[in-house]
Amino acid sequence: MPFARLASVTTPTCHIGLGLAAVGRPGYINLGRDHDLGENRSVEALRTRTHELLDAAYAQGVRYFDAARSYGRSEEFLAGWLQNRPDVDDVVIGSKWGYTYTADWSADAERHEVKDHSLAAYERQRAETDTLLGDRLDLYQIHSVTPQSPALTDKELHARLAEAAARGITVGFSTSGPAQADAIRTALAVTVDGEPLFRTVQSTYNALETSAGPALAEAHDAGLTVIVKEGMANGRLAGPGAPEALRAVAEETGLGCDAIALAVVLRQPWAGVVLSGAATSAQLASNLHAAVVDLTDDQLSRLAGLVEEPRAYWERRGQLPWH
Repeated sequence: MPFARLASVTTPTCHIGLGLAAVGRPGYINLGRDHDLGENRSVEALRTRTHELLDAAYAQGVRYFDAARSYGRSEEFLAGWLQNRPDVDDVVIGSKWGYTYTADWSADAERHEVKDHSLAAYERQRAETDTLLGDRLDLYQIHSVTPQSPALTDKELHARLAEAAARGITVGFSTSGPAQADAIRTALAVTVDGEPLFRTVQSTYNALETSAGPALAEAHDAGLTVIVKEGMANGRLAGPGAPEALRAVAEETGLGCDAIALAVVLRQPWAGVVLSGAATSAQLASNLHAAVVDLTDDQLSRLAGLVEEPRAYWERRGQLPWH
C-alpha cells in the first residue's frame, strides 16, 4: 500500500491531502470561486497556480495529491510539477477514471463531464493517465461509484483492475450521492479470485453530510485506506456563509471556519487522509491548521447539530452552479 509511506512522516499535516479539482480546470461548483481565481483562468495561469499550491503543500508536510481525468488538466499539471521536482520521492499520487472532461476549457460549458464506468472507458483513460503520470501513479480510483454503477458488477473490468493491482497499482473507488454507504458496502464485497479488489475508498463526509460514516468505519476495519473528500461541502462551510454554529466555534478557537470543518473530519478514527480543495495558498495554509485543532465536547456537540438529511444535502449540492 503506497499510503504506508505516510507512516514515517511525523508532521501533523501528513494526513491532509491536496485535491486538484478546483484548480485543474476553469469551472467548478465550489462557492467563492470567482473571488478565488479571478478572471485569468488561462491554462498557464492555472498551471502556475497549481504548481504554487503543490510547492506550498509539500513544504508544509502534505504528502498525498489527488487528481482525476475529469479535472481538466490536473494530471498534466501534477505531472509537470513532479518532473520539475525530481527530489520529491516521498509523496503518494492518486487519480481517478470514469468521467471524461468535456468542457473544452470553458467555465460556461453546457456539460462539463460525462460519466462512463465501462471497461472501454477504463482502458482509454488508463492509457491517458499512463502517458502523463507513468510510474509515478500509485492509486487509480473508479470515480463516483453509486450502488447502481456497472463498475461494481463488471467481472471483466474487475479482472483488468486486478491485473493492474498485480503490477503494483493500488485500486480504489470514490463515491457520491445519498446512498454512499450502500455503494461502499457493495464495493467491499467485490473480490477477484477470492481476494478483495479495492484497497482504498474516497467518500464525501463533512459536518453537514455524515451518512457514510458507519460504512467508512467498516471499510477501515476491513483494511482499506479511507480518503475523505468535500470536507468543506464545496465551500458551504467556509467564510461568512458558513452556518452560525460553525462560525461561533471558529471565533472561540481563533481559527477559520475551514480549519474547524476539516478538524471535525480529521478526528474520525477511520479517516486516513482528508483532502483540502484549496484554490489559493492562503486557503491551504488556513486548511492545514485543522491538524492541530482541539475541539471540546461542547463544541463538537454544537457542530453535530449541523447534520442535514442526505437527500436534502445532495439535492442542494446538485443545484450548485459551475463558476
